[in-house]
Amino acid sequence: MENRFDTQFLIEGKNLDEDVIRAGILHAAPGDCLLVVGDEEVIKVHYHTDEPWKVLAYGASQGDIHTIIVENMERQAAGLHG
Repeated sequence: MENRFDTQFLIEGKNLDEDVIRAGILHAAPGDCLLVVGDEEVIKVHYHTDEPWKVLAYGASQGDIHTIIVENMERQAAGLHG
């Protein structure tokens, strides 16, 4: 399975820009199914990647990250806890 980690988190900050964050995540780590939605104070990120730590590091560079979920989709597909 390509891009085995389902990575989700929130970024809180000031003057957040969805387009800038979207481009930064795509530059930080390859992946697919990227969703970046929110406003200038809170952005929700959802991304499938093999390198979630890079995506989280980028997110932390943009603001305070929290509500972090990283699930291994290969384990889920095999019926194991993600």
